[in-house]
Amino acid sequence: MGSLLDHLVEITGHRDHDLLDISVMTALLNMIGVHRARVMELFQSRGDLLIRPRVWIVDGKVQTVDDETSAPEIAGEPIVDYPGLVACIAQRKNRLEEVRPDGQHALWIPIWQNDKVSTCLEIVHEAPFTPQMLQVMEGILSVYRNYQSLLDYSERDSLTGLLNRKTFDEKFARMVHARPQEPLPRDDGERRHHGEIKSQWLAVIDIDHFKRVNDVFGHLYGDEVLILVANVLRSSFRSQDRVFRFGGEEFVVLLRSATLADAQMVFERFRENIEQHAFPQVGQITVSVGFASISQETPVVILGHADQALYYAKDHGRNQVCQYEALLGQGHLHADRKAESVEFFFDEP
Repeated sequence: MGSLLDHLVEITGHRDHDLLDISVMTALLNMIGVHRARVMELFQSRGDLLIRPRVWIVDGKVQTVDDETSAPEIAGEPIVDYPGLVACIAQRKNRLEEVRPDGQHALWIPIWQNDKVSTCLEIVHEAPFTPQMLQVMEGILSVYRNYQSLLDYSERDSLTGLLNRKTFDEKFARMVHARPQEPLPRDDGERRHHGEIKSQWLAVIDIDHFKRVNDVFGHLYGDEVLILVANVLRSSFRSQDRVFRFGGEEFVVLLRSATLADAQMVFERFRENIEQHAFPQVGQITVSVGFASISQETPVVILGHADQALYYAKDHGRNQVCQYEALLGQGHLHADRKAESVEFFFDEP
């Protein structure tokens, strides 16, 4: 019993979703000895409900999407590929056990929050779950649900469900410290020129002419646009990347461990996804994107760099992706220019 109490103290001591997930997986591993377990997140993309892992147990160890050596490069799988989970949610159950073809027993546990499910657990064991195991799991997961709700309230934007602005500094620091920029080999002077160094990237995204959407269609449709853009953001980036709503129509993305070419491709793909998306009543929406490399500068400075690239994109036609360092090298921006604002509220002409 003391071990269970220790795990509950560990779980309730966190104020961060990632650490909370890790603590729950650790508790399940130590208290029950499960064969495999995953924390999965559910999200919408183009009208489809997708699912992807966030934290999991592999070979008796808890791993996360921040573990670059094991993180699955997965954009999401259709939830219909998991009929047990679909049935569990459709029947509004707190758990559903199924026996798989290989003889293993799987337990699906959706985490219900206000009649919605954005997180679920998949727990796999080689033998049937005993009543004692289920009782211990229910105690752990009851605490997990409560803290999940509290963290959602404090960390998430209430409209879009994305991370909110006040979580940015902590997520930024964690990303920078988790994996430093890949060093340049001494004998490979051309590698940097070809953009093959993996770095971290910060992008600022603004919905073009969003004020017109509110003025012409009303704020209800404006909110719908923000929700749909948030859904496209979720499906356009990996689990290990971080997506924030900074307020209004402004979003920020922290992109982990990508070359310049890959970062440009990812942001451009997101821009195209938005351009091709059909927004009910409103029709077509476009976005402008400015991004910059994350260096040893402070978050405010990096935000300022991405902000300058975004302003350039908006001043030169909108609906495009611009990179700060490239604009600097081309002479379109100057390094000594101070960011006019890091609030990211733009005046529409």
